[in-house]
Amino acid sequence: MTEKPKIGVYVCHCGINIASTVDVEEIARYAEEIPGVVVSKTYPYVCSDPGQVLIREDIENQGLNRIVVASCSPRMHEPTFRKTLKEAGLNPYYLEMANIREQCSWVHSDSEEATGKAKKMVAGAVAKARLLEPLEEKEVEAEPSALVIGAGIAGIQAALDIADAGFQVYLVEQTPSVGGRMAQLDKTFPTLDCSACILTPKMVDVASHPNIELMTYAEVEEINGFIGNFDVKVRKKARYVDVDKCTGCGDCAKECRVQRVPSEYNAGVGNRAAVYLPFPQAVPAKFTIDPEKCLYLTKGKCGKSPKCEEVCQAGAINFEQEDEIVEFRAGTIIVATGFDIFDASRRPELGYQDYDNVINALEMERLVSASGPTEGKLLIGKGEDQKEPKDIAFIKCVGSRDETVGNEYCSRVCCMYTAKLAHLVKEKIPDARVTIYYMDVRAFGKGFEEFYDRVRREGVRYVRGNPSEIYQQGDKLVVKVEDTLTATPREDEMDLVVLAVGLEPRLETKQITDLLRLSQSSDQFLMEAHPKLRPVDTSSDGVFLAGCCQGPKDIPDTVAQAKGAASSALMPLSKGMVKVEAQVSEVDESICRGCGYCVEVCPYGAIELEEVNQMGHMVQVAKVNEALCKGCGACVAACFSGAVQAKSFRDRQILPQIAVLGGLKDE
Repeated sequence: MTEKPKIGVYVCHCGINIASTVDVEEIARYAEEIPGVVVSKTYPYVCSDPGQVLIREDIENQGLNRIVVASCSPRMHEPTFRKTLKEAGLNPYYLEMANIREQCSWVHSDSEEATGKAKKMVAGAVAKARLLEPLEEKEVEAEPSALVIGAGIAGIQAALDIADAGFQVYLVEQTPSVGGRMAQLDKTFPTLDCSACILTPKMVDVASHPNIELMTYAEVEEINGFIGNFDVKVRKKARYVDVDKCTGCGDCAKECRVQRVPSEYNAGVGNRAAVYLPFPQAVPAKFTIDPEKCLYLTKGKCGKSPKCEEVCQAGAINFEQEDEIVEFRAGTIIVATGFDIFDASRRPELGYQDYDNVINALEMERLVSASGPTEGKLLIGKGEDQKEPKDIAFIKCVGSRDETVGNEYCSRVCCMYTAKLAHLVKEKIPDARVTIYYMDVRAFGKGFEEFYDRVRREGVRYVRGNPSEIYQQGDKLVVKVEDTLTATPREDEMDLVVLAVGLEPRLETKQITDLLRLSQSSDQFLMEAHPKLRPVDTSSDGVFLAGCCQGPKDIPDTVAQAKGAASSALMPLSKGMVKVEAQVSEVDESICRGCGYCVEVCPYGAIELEEVNQMGHMVQVAKVNEALCKGCGACVAACFSGAVQAKSFRDRQILPQIAVLGGLKDE
């Protein structure tokens, strides 16, 4: 470093967040005495526009070439202050922040101790700031296309928004049709709109849009690369039906010898054939042969010959079809993989596995739906003994807010979909006696409280209590519960019990985290980069979240997040260029041993071994792909020879900071 450090220190009050515990004026006076510090000031909110103007003016007037800001977390405002330095003509990486809010004032009650700790933190930041180097951000071209994983309402909305902006979209869906969970619903709360009526037009739009390449019955197998340049490999599974020839007539399904396969669309309460269309409005309206249920594919014979093949006049059945691998490049990625419902058998005391008349809410959705297996008729029993249930119970929070099953979170939708289903029951069976057992009612959204009141006026009874057991007595189910409002134990006899199950991350979530190097929060949903400021971003640049893969939410919130994710994904595509992180690792090839430990520990796949010529000998050394590197430092910790160093966090920059924080003499 040739220039002499002229450091400015700015201590933030953060209102009373810092100033109530830390003596900020004392910190500023202390910083004035540190060698190299030219300016030391306090300000109520350094991140505010006047606070940034103060820093810019001091850089210009005092000739400052290093800036230390003692305030809140760098995660919050480091980009803000880097921009301030850049506007003042200073390299933005000549900034160092001391987090005296989260790491000091918020975790201490003793003002004297907190102030002493803050002094050390500021002194350590100054020690490091003296040795900071100028870094330059690089730019690479961005592929003008996006990958959307999952084609529920979130994926559909995100794909349409990006495609409408004029960019190519690759929409990949695991099942044979788009639509996701919303396609299984009868009505939507609180307006009671027909779910299919809202969703179907969008399903059709996404399949016919010229900028969308739809790949259903497909899975993403491999993703490499970085923001702007993701190399994607998708496996399109064999349908054993030629989609170009299939007319969707359904003759094959009618003649199929296997007719009693539980229907995924009908949540197992109805059946389908081994060759099937998931539901009448499916997009694409093409049949698929289930390779695990088809007699010809599993046993090699289906009577004398496959009946489906005989009756298909279009000649679309093709048992020789194989999986197809499709490869393409995408600039950004949106993950919209949705959710699974809680498996009620994990609460054995509620009898879900033991009694036919204990069902989950999704099964109830299909039973009351006009497109369901009973055409909307709510019946219990079998054959000629079928009848309408008169006493119906709903039990809320099954698999939500429950530490015993590991789900401490609220699933957000259960209160309102329970109210909706109760309304539909009263609509179909006006004299039915409907009881809802609840812990709390959380009617938080627009129109939710009004809908809740409407359902109660319709005669639905709410009992505050968490049932402890369900058992059968004669032809009735007995619900044991304590009414916690009156402290009264009850044993209520019911004809039908519906478990309002919560939402859980999909089983495939782990595959997604491995593919895209994402993180999961404590509830196992995919973790956003910041819960307040970056709710659709992830820790992997260029990868965004939409819908329930990030956490439970209703349809309006899902659509809103999908539009936000699409907007974020469009920014790098529309610019045509993306910035590459400047604080990355670099390798000193002269001392690299080529052992490969850094390659193994890198979570982003940013390092690989390459052969180079050193003094006439070909040797292996580590090479960092700066576009992939996130500067996490795992490679630095793993390196035996010290050949790998992270820019802005080199040993010679960090060790003086550690020395000051340890109370040792800073040399």
